[in-house]
Amino acid sequence: MNALELLLQRRSASRLSEPAPAGEALENIFQAGLRAPDHGALQPWRFVTIQGEGRERFAQLLYGIALEEQFDEKGQEKARKGPLRAPLIITVIAHCNTESKVPHWEQVVSAGCAVMAMQMAAQAQGFNGIWRSGVWTSHPKVRAAFGCREQDEIVGFLYLGTPELKAAKVAPLDSAKFISAF
Repeated sequence: MNALELLLQRRSASRLSEPAPAGEALENIFQAGLRAPDHGALQPWRFVTIQGEGRERFAQLLYGIALEEQFDEKGQEKARKGPLRAPLIITVIAHCNTESKVPHWEQVVSAGCAVMAMQMAAQAQGFNGIWRSGVWTSHPKVRAAFGCREQDEIVGFLYLGTPELKAAKVAPLDSAKFISAF
């Protein structure tokens, strides 16, 4: 698949199984993330892998929070099972520099670009994934578990593995709805 086709056919895959990217394939994924646009050469990204028993520990953390905060039964179950949906999760953290002239928001966007690049690198190698965010990215106990400082932000959890279903072709959107001239 060439780069343009990859971008034009980008589609997340939520049903993932073994194998997860490993070795050179995983290193390629990280290298793609490290090529994200980076104003000021701040390298405002940190990646934390969750796999093997780490997925169960992460599930227990989320489930414990769901119980403490009295999520309904469906929310508790989702917290308990969510981290087990893929063989590898990469937590992407915007590791922001408060002493830089580069605004905080731009550093966060750079980390978001890293997630996109990493997912595309996974897909280019026959894997795929889905970028998850939501309540867990800002929860104090989750942030603490990943060593986030006050200025850091978890931009998402990139779930990676081998897609269980073949991705359907993506129909192009009508770009005119999103474009105007200045």
